[in-house]
Amino acid sequence: MSGCKNCLLPIQVAGSQIDAKGVCVSCRSYSKEDHSQDEIARAVREADLERALKDCRGKGEYDCLVCFSGGKDSAYLLYKLRREYGLKVLAYTTDMNVPEVAWDNIRRTLDKLDVDHISYRPPRDFYRKLYRFLLTNQEERGAVRTVCYICAPLFEGYAIREATHRKIPLVVAAYSPGQPDPDRMFYEFLPDRIANIDWTPPEVRDSGQFSDAELSLFWNPLQYPEGTAFPRYLAPFHAWKYSQEDVMQKVVELGLIVDQKHASPVHSNCPLNWLLMHSDLKNLGYNPYAPEFSQLIREGKAKRSYWKPRIPLLNFMIKHKVLLGKPAKESMEWLDLKEEDLKIQRPPVSEWGRLRRR
Repeated sequence: MSGCKNCLLPIQVAGSQIDAKGVCVSCRSYSKEDHSQDEIARAVREADLERALKDCRGKGEYDCLVCFSGGKDSAYLLYKLRREYGLKVLAYTTDMNVPEVAWDNIRRTLDKLDVDHISYRPPRDFYRKLYRFLLTNQEERGAVRTVCYICAPLFEGYAIREATHRKIPLVVAAYSPGQPDPDRMFYEFLPDRIANIDWTPPEVRDSGQFSDAELSLFWNPLQYPEGTAFPRYLAPFHAWKYSQEDVMQKVVELGLIVDQKHASPVHSNCPLNWLLMHSDLKNLGYNPYAPEFSQLIREGKAKRSYWKPRIPLLNFMIKHKVLLGKPAKESMEWLDLKEEDLKIQRPPVSEWGRLRRR
């Protein structure tokens, strides 16, 4: 048995508890009542989102800043806010590990929607040093958890910093349901985390390997005068009804993305992610994104039929660093890493518990 016959959750995932019928504990416990409660909670978030999108209008040069990676979700989010809501938006791209497929999506979407766009290219030497440090000092939940949950706050912080500087009241990101883990963010970064907590990771700060200038790249509201107005940071797809397949189809139909291949999260993926998945397949025994996609399948937001044939094929390519998995080999060469360097070395670190507060 390789995984849950309903949601495809791998048997190697801790707590999967797949029974003799091939069904995981999450599928066994997820009921129509759970779905109804989820819908009620989603409707509450949607009402809050509608108020936020109304309240942000006309308060500055732009109504909102949209984090624009060039994937299907961020392209569709930009379309909805610009065309359906009529907001004046600033598209914001962090130019780090953006693949050419995503850049093609970015250019095409911007041309179609005619929105203002800025990109920020952070120092690559810092990222190379950071990725090497993290991949050789992974926490027990693996490479994706270790790297992405430090890399993502950098990207999020850049957007918050830009919005604060420009006095934009709202930042929105195209996180789909299941992204990120709720211990980081569920629909909204709590205002307290934006206004009062230094996001510099303790394990990075305490390593002694990074300069003050490099550490200053992380979001730190303590550097601002007390009383500074910071933006809200929301994930609209946690509030709107969401279907992965519908979004992939709509962005092509709208002309934002040229075809289904360019709309696929597989092809617009961050190049480093292939190495992170390679490391986790080796150390954990399963693809680290499998629980996320299993949740989408379980909740009816992604199709089992789409992912069932693709997951084993993707895992083969990632494991052997061939075809779509080739960027894993290229990232190892860029970072000067060997297979034996990809090590789990430490227990998990609390996301917020040890961060500095105002």
